[in-house]
Amino acid sequence: MRVMSLRLALAALGVAGFAQSVAAENTIAVPSFVEETASAGIDSVYAGEWEYMVGGGAATFDCNADGFADMLLAGGTSPAKFYRNASTKGGALHFDAETSGLELDKVAGVYPMDVDSDGNTDLVLLRVGENVVMRGLGDCHFERANEAWGFDGGDAWSTAFAATWEKGAMWPTLAIGNYINRLEETSPWGSCTDNWLQRPDGTQNKFAVPLALNPSYCALSMLFTDWNKSGTPSLRISNDREYYEGGQEQLWHVDAGQAPALYTEKEGWKPLRIWGMGIAGYDLDSDGYQEYFLTSMADNKLQTLAAPPKDGKPAEATFKDVAFAKGVTAHRPYTGSDLRPSTAWHTQFEDVNNDGLVDLFIAKGNVAKMPDFAAKDPNNLLLQGADGKFTESGEAAGVASVAISRGGALADFNMDGLLDLVVVNRWEKAQLWRNTSTNAGHWIGVKLQQPGANRDAIGAWLEVKHGEKVMRREIFVGGGCASGRNGWWHFGLGDMAKTEVRVVWPDGTADEWQSVNSDNFYILERSKPAQVWAAK
Repeated sequence: MRVMSLRLALAALGVAGFAQSVAAENTIAVPSFVEETASAGIDSVYAGEWEYMVGGGAATFDCNADGFADMLLAGGTSPAKFYRNASTKGGALHFDAETSGLELDKVAGVYPMDVDSDGNTDLVLLRVGENVVMRGLGDCHFERANEAWGFDGGDAWSTAFAATWEKGAMWPTLAIGNYINRLEETSPWGSCTDNWLQRPDGTQNKFAVPLALNPSYCALSMLFTDWNKSGTPSLRISNDREYYEGGQEQLWHVDAGQAPALYTEKEGWKPLRIWGMGIAGYDLDSDGYQEYFLTSMADNKLQTLAAPPKDGKPAEATFKDVAFAKGVTAHRPYTGSDLRPSTAWHTQFEDVNNDGLVDLFIAKGNVAKMPDFAAKDPNNLLLQGADGKFTESGEAAGVASVAISRGGALADFNMDGLLDLVVVNRWEKAQLWRNTSTNAGHWIGVKLQQPGANRDAIGAWLEVKHGEKVMRREIFVGGGCASGRNGWWHFGLGDMAKTEVRVVWPDGTADEWQSVNSDNFYILERSKPAQVWAAK
């Protein structure tokens, strides 16, 4: 009897030890954020009524080659505001509002990219009315380029954007997503206007006449993504079911030299109808294929391939929702007394605590004063654990703002290896938080460069080893909600003092793995050793 008791006791200790081990493995380091909006000099407000219930984007990019991310914040009926980053490395955040040429009104979305591959960041401004491409001149000065580049700005209510370089192209292909007919304020249902592609004209560095994407269903987010690793990105579009008739989420074939064509149910694509607002993509399970988080109103989705390809067979375009299993439904406020459903907008995968597990940020905010949805709707910061599940930590981290949020960005504004956060709010000042964590792991920041067209290597896959796993992220322009970024790509590394990194370039060419030290910024160019970059 005593022997049996001893065995049971030892077994109990073993179970307890195992439980403690599992608990230790799933311990999540909660980051600390401190709001520095006022002290940093941020006073931008996204203003406007009917035509500005959507939009409210933020763009982060380095326009003076000092490594620090500058910002453009959409203003709606007020002019967009450009902020030059004046922060010091590791210090408090500080920005100077300057005149840059980007100060247009009616701006809802802002996306940075190097259109002409001259090394200067350009900006695509989505507006209520004519969209404008602003050419970067260097040192954070910009000029209108619509006429010079053959860009048709249209006269729609534009709300989504994505860009890619098709195979063999020297000039990008732009996808513009448009919303409802803004003149139909009293009865807008069923008035979705055409989205379009602007491809290169084939003879020079200009855009051809826009090509309509029919059918169009009131797009709020777009993303060119190589979902099946075929080497040819498809165009994913998230649509707002509030206004379309007979619509759904969409996935388009966009093959060089061919007319765009929708994926069909015969190809595995299943109809999905949500209030589609934002898209974020990341290979969460390190299987080589990307997962997609789709924001909505109380109906957020986390999609993964239902059946990754086997035996050399191509994957079907069939996705399953794992949001509940992974703990990222984020369908109601997690703090406060308002228990009505949430409204989610911008979303982004990033490792905010540098533990080697990518986390998820979601900006929340009522459309206006919709009574069936939460009025006080805190932003989400969902931290991924070792088991692949996410834990809500927005309040503990200090970013649970209940302002009516829209766009935003996670970026390392003070170059200390910790991702900071900016969020654009409707009718209120944008908010800026500095990541002040003392419990974060190691990290690297990477910027890609290649000669000729597509200098920033849009469409490449950046891979970093983390133990036995490979972290992968697709380099893209688009996604989120009215917000884009260009610059350093961030990876957390946990307790790893070294790692290996490689690039699979847009044409499919894969570099050799390179060993790099943690806690550094690196420039990766084709077939060249990684170059350490240091702030001057």
